[in-house]
Amino acid sequence: MLKSRLPPLDNLVAFEAAARRLSFTRAADELNITQAAVSQQIRNLETRLGVKLFDRAHRAVSLTAAGREYQHTVSAALRHLASATGDIRLSETSPRLTIACDQSIAALCLVPQLTAFRARHPDIALRLIASDTMADCLVDEVQVAVLHGTGDWPGYSSELLFREEVFPVCSAEYLRGTGGIADLAALARCDLINLDDEQWDWMNWRVWFTSMGIDLPFEQRNLQINNYPLLIEAAKKGHGVALGWRWLVDAALANGTLVKPLDDTVVSDFAYYLVWPERSAPGKEALAFCHWMRAMLGTSNNLHG
Repeated sequence: MLKSRLPPLDNLVAFEAAARRLSFTRAADELNITQAAVSQQIRNLETRLGVKLFDRAHRAVSLTAAGREYQHTVSAALRHLASATGDIRLSETSPRLTIACDQSIAALCLVPQLTAFRARHPDIALRLIASDTMADCLVDEVQVAVLHGTGDWPGYSSELLFREEVFPVCSAEYLRGTGGIADLAALARCDLINLDDEQWDWMNWRVWFTSMGIDLPFEQRNLQINNYPLLIEAAKKGHGVALGWRWLVDAALANGTLVKPLDDTVVSDFAYYLVWPERSAPGKEALAFCHWMRAMLGTSNNLHG
């Protein structure tokens, strides 16, 4: 056990002060105890270690070779412990907000804009959980989550954030290489980058074409990626055409790294929602985040549940 291998903390604190000051008396003054108490703590430590840490003269002390080596480790360990203790105390007095979302929202929508939120709320210590696993996003410490679905999570309240609008996107270079994509039939003959994901409710090319009322064979669907941000990056690099979610690809469309080869869009029954535990109303930090998200996306406060 760790406890059986470690000396008492008081012994280590006394040793660190005496080693740093090279004086039992000055160490005693610093620790607000007697010189005799410091001397006793160090004797206890030496007895426990079976090693002499100080050479004692009439009016001075100096570290032995073993003492100097031990000082480096003990001083560093106590500094780390003091720093961690200070962080814990600070975290308990500072407003904290734990939010969760899937990796797509985190990488393409939230993280690029977090500077604005932190500038607006510099007092809030923020923790972000990014996971495509729903259970990870609904752990007890999460105060508000941004989730994809129908708005129905038992035990949670939800507010519609934005509808799922999905359309083809690709790089301008890829589009030029095709000579232009005139219609859906031409699109089906392109290199279609498909999302290979375990989330059944995320739209893929087959679902998208079916939603458009079209059943066409895919001639070039030879790139599948199981991570949506990486899929979008592949589209930016000219590997083919991907399905773009509004809000997730808006910035790329605005800066020209992606273009829309066609205007066809599917609006599904799914959407993104702000979600929080039903057992309690959102705290002021969570409310500030929700307000900021709505303002950033230009969406209204449309309460779902």
